[in-house]
Amino acid sequence: MVSSLWKQFPTRIKRILTILMFFLFSIAVTIAGVSTPLTSEEASEINKEIGETQDYISKVDMFRGTTLIFGNNFVLCLSFFIPFIGPLFGFYVLYSTGIVIAAQSICNGVNPHLAFLSLFIFPFAWLEFLAYSAAFAESAWLVWRIMKGGWRREIINMCVMISICAVTLLLAAFIEMALIKTFTQS
Repeated sequence: MVSSLWKQFPTRIKRILTILMFFLFSIAVTIAGVSTPLTSEEASEINKEIGETQDYISKVDMFRGTTLIFGNNFVLCLSFFIPFIGPLFGFYVLYSTGIVIAAQSICNGVNPHLAFLSLFIFPFAWLEFLAYSAAFAESAWLVWRIMKGGWRREIINMCVMISICAVTLLLAAFIEMALIKTFTQS
């Protein structure tokens, strides 16, 4: 029944549904990382490592900070497009991100799940998860097309999705850096 219903949807709707499915799965994987039990020593060590990077980014100018955030996120996102292994690596990255959120929360005496959910107050979190989900979805579509023999056509779709993800992540990086500058200058 689900298969016959799926076949009735236009391809564009199928792609949107695939992105939404990966969006929800990405959130779940990150929550799994947030839920990973950490000792206070482990949390402190992770927080110390991440803190050095955060301190550096908060001290650079707006352009450089945006470039650093965008570059990091876009390189990761590009790897998520790789058929078969891209999503596996991506989910490892998201799980690790959840662990970092948990570590920072533990060190600041905040509930890790509440800290994770509070990130979605900010538009950059939505934009980043959407870009990553689009990359995962396109990787799945490319795998499907490889199996069906129509991968050449899918390369064009992948290039379009990479461009959309680049613009989305650039906007997210700009917003994130603007918020960092706003909160560190207060």
